[in-house]
Amino acid sequence: MKVILAKTAGFCFGVNRAVEMTYQLLGEGRKVATLGPLIHSPQVVQDLERRGAVTCDTVEQVPDGYEVVIRSHGVPREVYDKINTRSLAFHDATCPFVTKIHKIAAEAGENGALLLVAGDASHPEVQGIVGHTSGEVRIFANLEQLKRLAPELEKQKSIYVVAQTTFNVQSWEICKEFLKNQCTNSKIFDTICNATWARQQEAEDLSQKCDHMVVIGGHHSSNTQKLLQVAARHTRAVNVETADELDRDWLRGARTVGVTAGASTPSSIIEEVLNCMSEEIRDDMSFAEMLEASEAKPLYAGKIVKAKVISVSPTECVVGIDGSKHTGIVKLSEMSHDPNAKMEDLVKVDDELDLVVVKTNDQEGVDTLSRVRFEAQKGMKDVSEAAENGTVMEGDVMEANKGGVVVNVKGVRVFVPRSQATMRRDEDYTKLVGQHVKLVITECAGRKIVGSINKVTAEENKAKREEFWQSVEVGKKYTGVVKSLTSYGAFVDIGGVDGLCHISELSWSNIKHPSEVVSVGDTIEVYVKSYDPENQKVSLGFKKEEDNPWEQLKNNYPIGSEFTAPVVSITKFGAFVRILPGVDGLVHISEISNERVNKVSDVLKVGDEVKVKLINVDFDRKRISLSMKACLDEAAEGDAE
Repeated sequence: MKVILAKTAGFCFGVNRAVEMTYQLLGEGRKVATLGPLIHSPQVVQDLERRGAVTCDTVEQVPDGYEVVIRSHGVPREVYDKINTRSLAFHDATCPFVTKIHKIAAEAGENGALLLVAGDASHPEVQGIVGHTSGEVRIFANLEQLKRLAPELEKQKSIYVVAQTTFNVQSWEICKEFLKNQCTNSKIFDTICNATWARQQEAEDLSQKCDHMVVIGGHHSSNTQKLLQVAARHTRAVNVETADELDRDWLRGARTVGVTAGASTPSSIIEEVLNCMSEEIRDDMSFAEMLEASEAKPLYAGKIVKAKVISVSPTECVVGIDGSKHTGIVKLSEMSHDPNAKMEDLVKVDDELDLVVVKTNDQEGVDTLSRVRFEAQKGMKDVSEAAENGTVMEGDVMEANKGGVVVNVKGVRVFVPRSQATMRRDEDYTKLVGQHVKLVITECAGRKIVGSINKVTAEENKAKREEFWQSVEVGKKYTGVVKSLTSYGAFVDIGGVDGLCHISELSWSNIKHPSEVVSVGDTIEVYVKSYDPENQKVSLGFKKEEDNPWEQLKNNYPIGSEFTAPVVSITKFGAFVRILPGVDGLVHISEISNERVNKVSDVLKVGDEVKVKLINVDFDRKRISLSMKACLDEAAEGDAE
């Protein structure tokens, strides 16, 4: 007897994701409650309960302190509200294909359209779909029920039509044809998942080649029963939940037996059933070999494929692979090297992508794919050629470590040692992270790819220096970057040349250190005060003439001006008053009051706000004379009048 195992038999992507998520949570020691049986496999549910999981029919039944797992079937919108009301932690394992239908259902309600669902009204997936629309809903299980709804449907202005992901494919095609002819106002969405299409088509093909068909899966599993119906149209078919239910006499005399399994059937149970049939197959044939023998794999690790985005979540996107019935998963880490990237910013539904197959899984029909590895394969050729030719390349600095930085060059990770990252040893190379840089590839051997940024920088600076010394002149302005600070000034890169801006040229006020005005990395505008081409030295100015407080004094404070200002220091011969930042005037002791003042500190103290009159200014010697007494005299004369 020959046994042929369908290549997509067993867990589908959505079920596998839910099961792995739940086992992981239990493995971490968390208390887990699933809303309803996690999958339609009593054996898996029993094993989960043995490990501590509890199955609850409603949110109200979930014990305090337990984390909720929403199974792949999905739930109505109100269930999320109830979970939030109780402030329960939850993990959403809703299959991406089902989530897509939820969005369509919500859109139907928002647009005032009738939602028409092909499926089993009692199935949790259908109940979840219905719970995501705010409008009217009608459900049909076959063409007969759809025809009975026809008179009502013809009156509707707008109809959205979806199908349960595990709906019978042949029945769906017949119902679609009827709707296209009878309800021109219907908008039809093909929502049967790829795995269901593939399983049912394989069951259709396989059952026509075999004397018998064994369909492994839960007796209450919708997709398993659909497979049984499909297979039974062409040959004798039986549904078994475990190996114990398989009657070997039923197989006696058959030359070829086909085996398939529902989306909720664990591989361990498939293996048990196949082992039970071992009288007719080689005893040394492993389960993995049976899978391999069923059909040649259409995909393989490393193959480049084209795919279209089906759905997008924060952590991954689901794609349909061109020329294959398989579904692919691209994790965020395989979409971009940028740790801050968001999946929704990288791709949109219906985007077409070039990807590399990382891992195949014919049993589930879901493959792991990568965009960054595709880009790396494509870019590796360019990087290799650049290493040979010394070509300058560009890339984005992704991360920094103790040894240097990692640059993404056309999808290839290039390591740049810290000594090759910056021009100065004391320069903070970690600030390169996030910057777009130029570099040369200095070594390319297998996975060891090394580059240098400062070699390119040095060449660019050399050209800039030559240009600078050819065009420099006193007073010429440059936009530069502060590279380092000393006690006597700041060194500014003005294009391949470092000029010194002395501390006295940074501010009109007296400062103790350049850091009071500028910081390393600041971009500032400076001008050339003097230069020495022979010794390659440049003196720079930063403070602007229009900011000169003495010029402001000349323009805004004519002799005779009166104003209020603070006392900033006291001396034996008078008090200094701050007129402008950097400009202080002296009120002589004789100009403080009409009465004799023996000691200034008896009348004034630092911080006092006093009214003064500008008597005289010596701009050459930078001396200013002020009088408080003059203001008092004028006030007295005003009172007398």
